[in-house]
Amino acid sequence: MKPYFLLLPIPVLLLTSCGKEPEHRAAQPQAAPVAVQVAAVTAQDWPTSYEASGTVRARTTATISAKVMGYVQQVSAQVGDHVREGQTLITLDARDLDVNLRRAEAGRAEVESAIPELENATAAAKANLDLAQSTFKRMEELAGKKSISNQELDEASGRLKAAQANYDMVRSRRAQVTSKMATVDQEIRAAGIMRDYAKLAAPFSGVVITRTVEPGNLATPGVPLLTIEQDGLYRLEASVDESKLASVRVGQAVEAVLEADRKLNARVAEIVPSVDAASRTYIVKLDLPATPQLRTGMFGRAIFPLGTQKIVSIPQGALTERGQLQSVFVVEDGVARTRLVTTGRRTGGGVEVLSGLTAGEKVVLPVPAGLQDGGRVEVRQ
Repeated sequence: MKPYFLLLPIPVLLLTSCGKEPEHRAAQPQAAPVAVQVAAVTAQDWPTSYEASGTVRARTTATISAKVMGYVQQVSAQVGDHVREGQTLITLDARDLDVNLRRAEAGRAEVESAIPELENATAAAKANLDLAQSTFKRMEELAGKKSISNQELDEASGRLKAAQANYDMVRSRRAQVTSKMATVDQEIRAAGIMRDYAKLAAPFSGVVITRTVEPGNLATPGVPLLTIEQDGLYRLEASVDESKLASVRVGQAVEAVLEADRKLNARVAEIVPSVDAASRTYIVKLDLPATPQLRTGMFGRAIFPLGTQKIVSIPQGALTERGQLQSVFVVEDGVARTRLVTTGRRTGGGVEVLSGLTAGEKVVLPVPAGLQDGGRVEVRQ
């Protein structure tokens, strides 16, 4: 019997303690509701756009190459150098070209030396011709008076014809020398142009972006030596999906976003009419404003406006972000409930809500510190 007396008090004590716990809990006061303000989830018309990635390139690029073959004597530009229009960048060995020029100049000197002799010969022939004409005229008058024989008149006529022929021959030789002089002048000009080809100059002011030549290299016609891009004038060449072809037009204002989130006001300058068969895209070239630190090859995005679209949005201050999770507090019957949401674009202090909310719901704004899911709230205006 003794063991039964020892066990009886234990359940009695347990029942007694359990009976007192609800009374203790009921005695605890409930936490006061947190005063909050709310904002309505609204449906708004937001502008829609299409984003296309692209690459920044210079509007004008020139490849410097030689027109004549020759060894490079000097290269006066490095990659990254700013050069001005007409500045000599590469000098070739032009000794053979100088020889050709001197040969042409010597030919001109030879022709010039013959000119005085021909001038004298022309003057002498003209004097003989004038004398023969005067003599023949007098002979004709004497022959009319029967003062001379026909033989003497024929001799005077022969001398006149000979003087005329001699004069015409000298004039022809003078014309030949004049023509020869013009030919020699052209040869000198051509030799001078060929010699000038030994100096390669910048076609415009810009920046040297590539260099593939060193002194001592043999430069051959058509082989690139330097590449220059015009400084300050750049374009963004974006690949646009062919389905957006009808939404893009020349002259359209477009926002361009470059590296480091630099936003620029660009304009559509050119639409390449062909579509790439593999990517189903076409190239749209946007003129960028003159901006410091622009470089060929930079990544950029073109944002093309497409109209408006009805979306659900909330103020950005109502959104709570913890890592990859985004949430808001929705007020339901005086209680704050955590709602996970998926967001999209953000602009002007508003956030696009892709999922998790519907228009008309109330979200806490701003979110007070310490507010927990299920906490009682009191909405105040």
